[in-house]
Amino acid sequence: MDDFDFKGKTVVVTGGSMGIGEAFARELDARGARLVLVARGQPKLEALAGQLRDAQAVVEDLTQPGAARRVFDEVVRRGLEVDVLINNAGFGMHGPFLDTPLETQRGQIDLNVGALMELTYLFLPMLERRQGGVLQVASAAAYQPTPYMAVYGATKAFVLSFSEALWGEYKDRGVRVVALSPGATDTPFFARAGEGAGAGVPRARPEDVVRLGLDAFQKNRPSAIHGVMNAVAAFCLRFFSRAFAVKLLARVSAPKRPALPTSAAR
Repeated sequence: MDDFDFKGKTVVVTGGSMGIGEAFARELDARGARLVLVARGQPKLEALAGQLRDAQAVVEDLTQPGAARRVFDEVVRRGLEVDVLINNAGFGMHGPFLDTPLETQRGQIDLNVGALMELTYLFLPMLERRQGGVLQVASAAAYQPTPYMAVYGATKAFVLSFSEALWGEYKDRGVRVVALSPGATDTPFFARAGEGAGAGVPRARPEDVVRLGLDAFQKNRPSAIHGVMNAVAAFCLRFFSRAFAVKLLARVSAPKRPALPTSAAR
């Protein structure tokens, strides 16, 4: 496939009001794309859309039943033909598995897996007609089990496997499918996940993550990992036993225990 030119193309970006989604919106706006930004936070979403050259806002909470279909139907109602879908919306929680409420754990699956799969399913026929594609935001956590972010890591492993499988199905049909796997990135993600997630790890600029993803999309690569150390870790861990890798990651990822009170001198 030739390099993909985003100028004049219509791009749907989920989670498009902040973080990596906002960085996608601004970078694509600079490249001349028409944008449809999807997020649940109406004030931030509409404020961002108003700052861009050609952007529309669709306010929707993708964790809710039927939300993916409502987004698709709204895009069709507006008479838009979409060239690229960027499934960026997602969240994660850090901590022992049972310390996070069940509904929150389920919410990660509903958003990171369910909504992503449904939107891909709904938009893919349109993307094939337009010779466009899908960019799925996975995570460096997709490449190995992630103790203390067990559900999040599992959802991102799904995204990676799902995306690479679709790349295999569609690579000769003019449709690009790319899984972008960022590591720790300087976004509001950690405010929700908890500071224990990625504590002490340098955080990448979302703008750099986005440029890597768009470059991979243009070159029709099945996947891209941001950060040299993230790529090295993903490669090297495959040479260890699963048990060793999980033990190592559990030690690195474990929440810090509060310091014990010191005893008064006697």
